[in-house]
Amino acid sequence: MIRFEQLSFTYPGAGRPALDNLTLHIPPGELVLITGHSGSGKSTFLRCLNGLVPHFSGGCLSGKVRVAGLDPVQAAPKMMSRKVGFVFQDPESQFVMDTVEDDILFTLENAGVAAADAQLKVSEALAQLHIERLRRRKIHTLSGGERQRVAVASAIVNSPEILALDEPTSQLDPQAAKDLLEIVQALKTKLRLTVLLVEHRLERVLAYADRLVYFDAVREIVVSGPPRQVLPSMDYHPPLVQIGLRLGWQPLPLSIEQARSFVELRSLPEEALPAGGGPVPDAFPALEKKPPVLEIENLHVTAGKTPVLQGLDLQLRRAEILALIGENGAGKTTLLRTVVGLLKPSAGRILLQGEVLTGLSTSRICRQVAYLPQDPNALLFAENVTAELLQTLKNHNLPVDERWLEELLARLGLSEEAASYPRDLSVGQRQRIALGAILVTRPQIILLDEPTRGLDFKTKQELFRLLTAWRSEGKSILLVTHDVELVASTADRVAILQEGRISASGAPSQTLARLGEFAPQLFQLFPDQRTAHLSVHE
Repeated sequence: MIRFEQLSFTYPGAGRPALDNLTLHIPPGELVLITGHSGSGKSTFLRCLNGLVPHFSGGCLSGKVRVAGLDPVQAAPKMMSRKVGFVFQDPESQFVMDTVEDDILFTLENAGVAAADAQLKVSEALAQLHIERLRRRKIHTLSGGERQRVAVASAIVNSPEILALDEPTSQLDPQAAKDLLEIVQALKTKLRLTVLLVEHRLERVLAYADRLVYFDAVREIVVSGPPRQVLPSMDYHPPLVQIGLRLGWQPLPLSIEQARSFVELRSLPEEALPAGGGPVPDAFPALEKKPPVLEIENLHVTAGKTPVLQGLDLQLRRAEILALIGENGAGKTTLLRTVVGLLKPSAGRILLQGEVLTGLSTSRICRQVAYLPQDPNALLFAENVTAELLQTLKNHNLPVDERWLEELLARLGLSEEAASYPRDLSVGQRQRIALGAILVTRPQIILLDEPTRGLDFKTKQELFRLLTAWRSEGKSILLVTHDVELVASTADRVAILQEGRISASGAPSQTLARLGEFAPQLFQLFPDQRTAHLSVHE
């Protein structure tokens, strides 16, 4: 089905190849999980399948590639789109029409499908993704999970042989991610698809994979095979796999269900914990004694005529990492945008160290409250990294402190990239540049919206270290995320947002237990150890 023979590719102006002498064979009918550190070539590999590389990217390509019997370089993307359905990491970037039906039809119109046949194909695609009810909905009104399903429907509507998905669960809550993966697995069987799926959150996907392909940037090799054969050669693993490798479980479990047969104790022996993962007493009792720096009282926010936040109450205390979790569409991003003045509440108030923020300009609020949106690219406009930080200072009419700029870039690991064009850098680097742009004003409160989206394990570790360092310096952090493994190892307190209100708030060990099958893996497997944080950093 897919054959790469000694394929190399270098982007225009790049100093080194994105793919170097890659030889890889993938048989038909498999669900292939592709992982590896950022910059190791995973997304480039996917884009070679349908000819986007090199036709749209430019660059130098050598070697051979065959996909469904065709050479993508010769066939070009228009022809390859009939063989390869593609869903980008950010599905919003591939929507071109306003409504769900029109966007899926657009794919068929481009392929020259007759109108009568096109309507039938749209109905079939909607049914296969279980989204018939969304047919005439405006795309901008859909949740993250719904948008992912629409993007997949557009990708399969023209009956391709291959479905390529780039980070499909990175912005989905656990339930939406599970629903999407189960649908994809069913599509693979029913439509006889070969599915290639790039993902960093392996704990979500491993149990579905027939094959694991690991792009090892350190050894500059690609390892391919059954997941249990490839996992031991990798330098990072989900918590469950870490434990299985340490305790010698065979066959290595890939899901909680598979692991339960190995578990006799209700609590994991300390010597078997992941490296650096010894139990740490919950910090929640001590936090209750600290004064709040941010207070949200009876907050109501509507989107059009639809209530989003309905009487929400929440406090953020000094030197606290508070994780806010909840389903897609629960209102987490709405809350953050309201705090910084981008949205206006219909009722309630927000106080920063006793001062009412409601009604103040976003510019004034953001001198004290830093806000990183889900897409860090939204903050990147300048020609180089240093200029991004200087622009923030200019916007706030603040003086330039050269020593502080150098220190901040060093802490973010960006000193060597100070003169680089931000959008040419990796996802993790762009995330850190955006962090620098919001932190350069030295705010006391940091609001982060899905900061691990698209980040590999190493970059998530770097973020973890930054968060804990900022907390030790007295900064308060409100972290919105679906990454429950990060929450378990980082947060002092967890709040669950449901139907516009906080439904639960407290120590991670107690609050995350409410998530059931979507709790962190070690919490599920060893429930008696929920009295402590369990770090999963290797």
